[in-house]
Amino acid sequence: MKNLVLIVILSYLIGAIPIGVIISRLYKGIDIRDYGSKNAGATNVYRVLGPIPAGIVLFLDAFKGMVAVLFISQISFGAPLTNEIALKIIAGISAVLGHIFPIYVGFKGGKGIAAGLGVLLALIPREVLIALGLFILILALTRYVSLGSLSAATFISLALIFEKYYLHKEVEKELIILCVALTFLIFFTHRSNIKRLWNGTENKFGQKDKRID
Repeated sequence: MKNLVLIVILSYLIGAIPIGVIISRLYKGIDIRDYGSKNAGATNVYRVLGPIPAGIVLFLDAFKGMVAVLFISQISFGAPLTNEIALKIIAGISAVLGHIFPIYVGFKGGKGIAAGLGVLLALIPREVLIALGLFILILALTRYVSLGSLSAATFISLALIFEKYYLHKEVEKELIILCVALTFLIFFTHRSNIKRLWNGTENKFGQKDKRID
């Protein structure tokens, strides 16, 4: 039990590292949450600061999720932990929650996309790469990052369900539960984006806010 608690806490603390806030402060001496959409994720960093800091934020936010799944989930003192996939999922969820609700900066973080991407890349890379292709296609057609993100998240959940129950592949139920839970969580964190999409007022990719150069 102590091992499990430690995994949850460490994964959360890793996920809670506010990469967007740190990079924006190092890059321009600002808190990215005071500008643009006031979100700490890579998309807002791109709109306000440009592609280079946004790329760094995206990579490091995804890296947090991968570290939690691949390394922190393996921590064990004393008796070895069992059900490795469940531990990886618990570590991944904890990291994503840390990313969204970071204790270091007042529980106001990103929307979970990048950290969730890292978690799923560590668990189901094939499905994630296909989902990334779908994301890029939707982004190219609509220029809506939020729509691409929501579509990709939904695709991953549906793909795993299809593989298990229609293609009869060996897909752990825990993975399906994780993906469905992450999809609902991403829809929740994107609720304002969904409203703007419905109203036709959502910002498009490449549409600049007042950029700080």
